[in-house]
Amino acid sequence: MFDKEVYISRRNALRSKIKSGLVLILGNSEAPMNYPSNTYHFRQDSNFLYFFGLPHADFVGVLDVEADTDCLYGNDYSLDDIIWMGPQPTLKELAEQVGVQSTYSLRDLYITIQGAILKGRKIHFLPPYRGENVLLLESLLGIKSDRIKSYVSAELIRAVVSLREIKSPEEIEQIDHACDIGYEMHTTAMKMCRPGLMERDIAGAIEGVALSKGSGVSFHSIVSQNGETLHNHFHGNKLEAGRMLLMDAGAENAMNYCSDFTRTIPVSGRYTSLQKDVYNVLLSVFEKAMELIKPNVTYKSVHLDCAKVLSEGLISLGLMKGNAEDAVQNGAHALFMPHGLGHQLGLDVHDMEGLGEDFVGYDEEVERSTQFGLASLRMGRRLKKGHVITVEPGIYFIPALVEKWKKEKINVNFIDYDKVKEMYGFGGMRVEDDVVVTDTGKRILGKRRIPYTVEQIENIMAK
Repeated sequence: MFDKEVYISRRNALRSKIKSGLVLILGNSEAPMNYPSNTYHFRQDSNFLYFFGLPHADFVGVLDVEADTDCLYGNDYSLDDIIWMGPQPTLKELAEQVGVQSTYSLRDLYITIQGAILKGRKIHFLPPYRGENVLLLESLLGIKSDRIKSYVSAELIRAVVSLREIKSPEEIEQIDHACDIGYEMHTTAMKMCRPGLMERDIAGAIEGVALSKGSGVSFHSIVSQNGETLHNHFHGNKLEAGRMLLMDAGAENAMNYCSDFTRTIPVSGRYTSLQKDVYNVLLSVFEKAMELIKPNVTYKSVHLDCAKVLSEGLISLGLMKGNAEDAVQNGAHALFMPHGLGHQLGLDVHDMEGLGEDFVGYDEEVERSTQFGLASLRMGRRLKKGHVITVEPGIYFIPALVEKWKKEKINVNFIDYDKVKEMYGFGGMRVEDDVVVTDTGKRILGKRRIPYTVEQIENIMAK
């Protein structure tokens, strides 16, 4: 955990942004995997971690705006718990570690909330994403579970986003560390990749790196020869000579901060001429993004400028045609990159996504597009110093999507469908780094940059 003053300051800042009422910050409970005592690896709610810092199950934090107080609700461990788990700190001892003076049992939480409701006070809470917390809110507030989301506090969401989206120096240090673990994961994969291995051999090895140096992976790793499937979590294919392996994987460090990197490498250790040509187009898009990222530009504008570079590159390869700017305006490039350029990163790999992407990535100034591809851009708002974002352009050849567009005659003025059809079986490629926005530009996170150029990747694989 950070020093207690960090959490005190965060809670004070949150209270200052809420007009009145009680703020509920729900922690997570243990989640059974296949029977009650065999649980999944426990992961605390990120908002609870941000404001209360304690990676323990079954805690609830309450901020009273008018009284200017914080309380922690939970139960002390029983003797039976201690027999199995060893000596455990008390609720009061844990609260003191994060600067909370008042502690109560979970039973007292019901008394507190009911008293506030009877007085007509506003109860603020964030969107729940676990069934246990939906049921807890139902019993606390008397709201049917299927109506809970209608009562979520937009005021609280905006306040939390405004605090969490700008990363402090101590947070950036933690993300740097998660990126260092990510470096070890990806370079390990590059060194072991060869024909005949299974995808799961590499997925298991990089997960082992993440577990040995932190809390594990920050999301279920994508390690696939079929890179045209954007989130392909199947690891059962044997690696084949001449194909490419797309690896989208990151680490969560011991403080629960995340990294997220993607590399696309040749299984045989060297790219074919065609793979190299397409990959170099992708790198030109990637470098354009790196050139443009700085404070006071919108990430939506960066995405669109990169889409133009992508279109120009694909026109040079004969896969697209016409004017690149017109192609982007019509969304033709989205056939090859149907996702956004990146997202925020922090305690979540898609940081704060549970609060709603439109709250996190957009605002009154920058609205989300409805155009295919551009609509999938998770982060569009104006960049500020302290934003941590991913940069992840891709090029994919997805037969089902190509056939649909061809049949419906979508963007026929900008796409050479006969030429694109020749690319079936090529797969897909993506490259991704994590950056923090600085005073004048950006800094790539992590002490060492994972090899990303053709030469760098082929050199490390040769070793």
